[in-house]
Amino acid sequence: MRRPGESAGLPGKGVGRFASASPTSLPELSADEALRYARHMVLAEVGETGQRRLKAARVLVVGAGGLGSPASLYLAAAGVGTLGLVDFDTVDATNLQRQVLYGESDLGRRKLDAARDRLQDLNPHVRLVLHGERLTSGNALDIIAGYDVVVDGSDNFPTRYLVNDACVLLGKRYVYGSILRFEGQLSVFAGDDAAPCYRCLFRQPPPPGLVPSCAEGGVLGVLPGVIGSLQALEAIKLVTGVGEPMVGRLLVFDALRLRWREIRLRRNPGCPVCGDEPTVTELIDYDVFCGVAPADSAATAAGAGDAGDAGDAAGTAGAAGVAGGRPVADAGTAGSASPGGVGVPFEIEVAELKERLDAGEAVDLVDVREPFEWRIANLGEHGARLIPMGQVADRRGELDPEREIVVYCRSGARSEDVARELRSQGYDRVRNLRGGILEWAERVDPRIRRY
Repeated sequence: MRRPGESAGLPGKGVGRFASASPTSLPELSADEALRYARHMVLAEVGETGQRRLKAARVLVVGAGGLGSPASLYLAAAGVGTLGLVDFDTVDATNLQRQVLYGESDLGRRKLDAARDRLQDLNPHVRLVLHGERLTSGNALDIIAGYDVVVDGSDNFPTRYLVNDACVLLGKRYVYGSILRFEGQLSVFAGDDAAPCYRCLFRQPPPPGLVPSCAEGGVLGVLPGVIGSLQALEAIKLVTGVGEPMVGRLLVFDALRLRWREIRLRRNPGCPVCGDEPTVTELIDYDVFCGVAPADSAATAAGAGDAGDAGDAAGTAGAAGVAGGRPVADAGTAGSASPGGVGVPFEIEVAELKERLDAGEAVDLVDVREPFEWRIANLGEHGARLIPMGQVADRRGELDPEREIVVYCRSGARSEDVARELRSQGYDRVRNLRGGILEWAERVDPRIRRY
């Protein structure tokens, strides 16, 4: 059964709109373009027809971060005629370790503005379309419908499921990539009835907090260059009809050991989106689906990346891996007591903490991040002290169980785990600072450096 708007192209052999089109219907190359792409056209498998297919192609890159940077650079260099970018973030110093689209002069700029300047300088023949907004259930179909292939460089689960479902409904190829620490993954999903989709591999998202983000777990800077370049390669293969795309295959890359593993994938006939009897026939609220928003939320937005890393990344866990960024932890609501507590709310909002500190109330403020993070930004002026997460168990004697303790980290994820563990050990008055030091910088003190 073909989905609404699905192309009748050749499964696994390019993009139906033009991969099987007559060469006479493809745009001509100018003399300048013929010179620029000469090394492509000398390849018999690509030739002039393949290059003209690239010129006719419309490719969307979701997220202009770690994966989107190399992907967009190589797609522009290859001569993709229309290149769309979705991102709503700005460039910060932490991006420069791996997001090769940007430099020092771009700090504080919109990523899309910086990307436009760099890509136009690289290849003025490419038409750039900038979507400076979150990809949501309300706009995803309209945006994606205008493209032939979607390259996903997003860093969170809601966006991954949103992009997948939209691509299935529209019959578009979805080039998937993910990275975390030293591992990357790559595949091509959706696009025709024979191809598995992202939900065939990951039917349900993992519980919030199971997979860390790159900000929490780290990522080797060169890794997104490897995976993002492979995403561009797969998009080029799909457009030109050259080679064998990664449809039905998941590539797992171990950077530390320089090993590649391939896992065969099959379409799941019971898949709720691409199966024989799909139950998801329209876009849903993906924040709710992934557990990062309450069920009664009216929001349907799924970001192309968070403020720290639009497009970086992803989670990979275990042999088959788990892809996508770590959803924001939500351990209940501020004002609700956690299991094991004695009526003291498990979380505290930054505004409440600020009021209590200003009033001189006795609060033991403990930073559980790493020493290098403390050097970037800390709440030492408010009496905070550093006890890294890995040392808390050995240094519990430094904590007074009779005193109220507030633990914090970068975004509230690690400190949530610390707070739960301490409560299980009898520290019933320990609380987690919701949103961590990033929330403090956002709502209390903008002088705090974000990273």
